[in-house]
Amino acid sequence: MGTFQITGGKRLSGSITPQGAKNEALQIICATLLTAERVTISNIPDIVDVNKLIDILADLGVKVQRKGHGIYSFKADDLNLDYLESDEFKTKGASLRGSIMIVGPLLARFGKGYIPKPGGDKIGRRRLDTHFEGFQKLGAKFRYKPGESFYGVEAKKLKGAYMLLDEASVTGTANIVMAAALAEGTTTIYNAACEPYLQQLCKMLNRMGAKISGIGSNLLSIEGVSELGGCEHRVLPDMIEIGSWIGMAAMTSSELRIKDVSFDDLGVIPAVFSKMGIKVQRENDDLIVPQQDHYEIETFIDGSILTIADAPWPGFTPDLLSIALVVATQARGSVLIHQKMFESRLFFVDKLIDMGAQIILCDPHRATVIGMDKATPLKATTMTSPDIRAGISLLIAALSAEGTSTIHNIEQIDRGYENIDERLRAIGAQIVRVN
Repeated sequence: MGTFQITGGKRLSGSITPQGAKNEALQIICATLLTAERVTISNIPDIVDVNKLIDILADLGVKVQRKGHGIYSFKADDLNLDYLESDEFKTKGASLRGSIMIVGPLLARFGKGYIPKPGGDKIGRRRLDTHFEGFQKLGAKFRYKPGESFYGVEAKKLKGAYMLLDEASVTGTANIVMAAALAEGTTTIYNAACEPYLQQLCKMLNRMGAKISGIGSNLLSIEGVSELGGCEHRVLPDMIEIGSWIGMAAMTSSELRIKDVSFDDLGVIPAVFSKMGIKVQRENDDLIVPQQDHYEIETFIDGSILTIADAPWPGFTPDLLSIALVVATQARGSVLIHQKMFESRLFFVDKLIDMGAQIILCDPHRATVIGMDKATPLKATTMTSPDIRAGISLLIAALSAEGTSTIHNIEQIDRGYENIDERLRAIGAQIVRVN
């Protein structure tokens, strides 16, 4: 189990470029299974979860070539579908939640798709009903082996259908869109997710020959086509990293330039941090966070305590709530953090309390943070990263704390952040990786 040792209380400076978006890359890589032609993707992040998915595709028979840093080509012209029922696939697929998105493309192109019950972060139950209910509405038959926790869908030919999703699941929408792209007839998806990464997937599929309209809205229409071709695609910068670096700059009283952020795809993220008193300036497609010794949380217009809650896009992404919570510990004022979408993502606050933060965990979904206005800095401690997003939040807390902190189980952080220690050392962080 790897460890970071972080000496905090140091100001950072310089510029940092966000990696490619993990959540988009997982969708886009799965979409390469929809065609026998070559698909080239750039700005793919070099992180554990993405590399696991690339390995699964290679094992399935996809010809994968690394063209340069973050640039890969994929050609799925000769697949071994028997691999889907192998013990090796059951083990590898179960270790990566994003592997669920290979099912839609395989079902559409080959009439069958299988997946073991995926694992991933320990952040509470995340059901797969949306995916499989969508496939069934397209005409697929669902099969499940409880003893093996193995899911499957099969269909001789998918047919377009109208569906109203019971939740605006991003991966569920992506999976259904990919399946519908090769279905016979027109599919209409209402209450579809409309995150920028889902928009990117739809735009890429259209370049491959799909006919998708309504992109960017929660009402998608997909007119099925008989086949799709190759294309080139570039992954957006990771909005979760961008939000993380905004929070890190504020917590460490540092001035940072965050480069090439694709500002128009950030939604409400800059505005939410502005409500927490953090100045964020746009310069072309860069964000500049100026040095601030203090930042003050706004209240609602009637004077009541501000609530920051997650919501489906264009609301505030749940992946940044833990960052907002950590940043609030050193703000002037108080805030209620309401994590609506996952029931266990706030359970890392006990580690912040050990560092001296004033937080009341109201229930599994809500925490009240009383900011200390940097009058009492956080204290260094030893902790273990429970998941990707809590892990980066604890790292940011450690960078602001006095003394040297130790974070164990950093493999969780590596799953989502590329060469995080090297990139932070480049802007002045004192962080050492110990294997």
